[in-house]
Amino acid sequence: MEDLQDCNSKSLVALPGSLVLHLFRLFGQQDQSSWQKYILAYFLLVRNECFSGVWKRHSDMFCDISELDIFPYATDLDSEELELNEQKPILKAQSGGDSSGNRSNDCYFPGLHDDLSQDCLAWSSRSDYPSLSCLNKRFNLLINSGYLYKLRRQYGIVEHWVYLACSLMPWEAFDPSRKRWMKLPRMPCDECFSCADKESLAVGTQLLVFGREYTGLAIWMYNLLTRSWSRCTPMNLPRCLFASGSSGEIAIVAGGCDKDGQVLRSAELYNSEIGRWETIPDMNLARRLSSGFFMDGKFYVIGGVSSQRDSLTCGEEYNLETRAWRRILDMYPGGTSASQSPPLVAVVNNQLYAADQSTNVVKKYDKANNTWNILKPLPVRADSSNGWGLAFKACGDRLLVIGGHRGPRGEVILLHSWCPEGGEDGADWEVLSVKERAGVFVYNCAIMGC
Repeated sequence: MEDLQDCNSKSLVALPGSLVLHLFRLFGQQDQSSWQKYILAYFLLVRNECFSGVWKRHSDMFCDISELDIFPYATDLDSEELELNEQKPILKAQSGGDSSGNRSNDCYFPGLHDDLSQDCLAWSSRSDYPSLSCLNKRFNLLINSGYLYKLRRQYGIVEHWVYLACSLMPWEAFDPSRKRWMKLPRMPCDECFSCADKESLAVGTQLLVFGREYTGLAIWMYNLLTRSWSRCTPMNLPRCLFASGSSGEIAIVAGGCDKDGQVLRSAELYNSEIGRWETIPDMNLARRLSSGFFMDGKFYVIGGVSSQRDSLTCGEEYNLETRAWRRILDMYPGGTSASQSPPLVAVVNNQLYAADQSTNVVKKYDKANNTWNILKPLPVRADSSNGWGLAFKACGDRLLVIGGHRGPRGEVILLHSWCPEGGEDGADWEVLSVKERAGVFVYNCAIMGC
């Protein structure tokens, strides 16, 4: 148990030792074939990297969950690719229960209060939630209600997934911790939306994809809870080529162009909890092809071009408390031309980084001096296509560079990772995954942390 208490990562093993001891005592009171025993043991041991040493020493105590028949899709979960289609609950009669699949004491885990059971499930990996929702009706209702994600926010538990759309593949999700790709259901949009340029944004448990349909600008939403696509409430002023960023359950979009091509300085805030857009004060300058991000609790917009197609080197800061914009001169020196992609920027631990499209280097922003410092070269070239087709994102405490590569194995998408604050251990770029048969162009990429 000392190993449990020494673990610093935000995982189930970081729970108070008394609760863990209670769980293990509970194991001894249940039948050896109890699926609850294996699920809880699985959460406690298998899925937490910080506990890998303890797992090796105790591997003889528990079998791998894939060897059990309690998950109808265990084989699929262990495969390289995983379908994230909506799954209907599978009901099994259990000893002490009825044909509805619920046990006679109507609780998630026998002998454990529901609030403690829900805490255990909140600390488990969200990769397991689709399968857990298939156990019975109670699990299905709990997973699909979104309550576990509220608990995770309360406890500060965050898992970051990459959502990616490339030239030769539909939307897929990538779990960096398990190095696993998962296919999303096909978006039920019209042909115009499928072929036109799109923008994406992850907020809360939603993935928003902005594009143009035959009838005009539209937003499609992938809901992590229902694992399905639906139309999202349109903005008060629909737009494209805008700056955007998200923080928790809210997102802000600013600038861009309206349906007639007019460059905008208006902005809107989206609340994913209630699915509503709220107009906020206008920026100081109209701009499109700019980038947005949250840092230190404020929203920023940098780069882009104005209505006169002039490159903008200034930035703007929006204070959510005072609802006021502040202009920051020379925040993005050099600016961006109309042929370049919007600035490739990412925020890790409230520090701003950028991938320079012309010099192929990573830079870090010095807040105190309003300057940029070169850190290291990019693992791929960004200048060959003026930054288009390349994703530069923050994923937890790491930076991700996602781009295409042509080699002996054909066209592939490479996911590179680097920890800018990792010292010597974070000195080199690490290849997280190689996605084959995906083309070489990244159309859309968003990081969902929940």
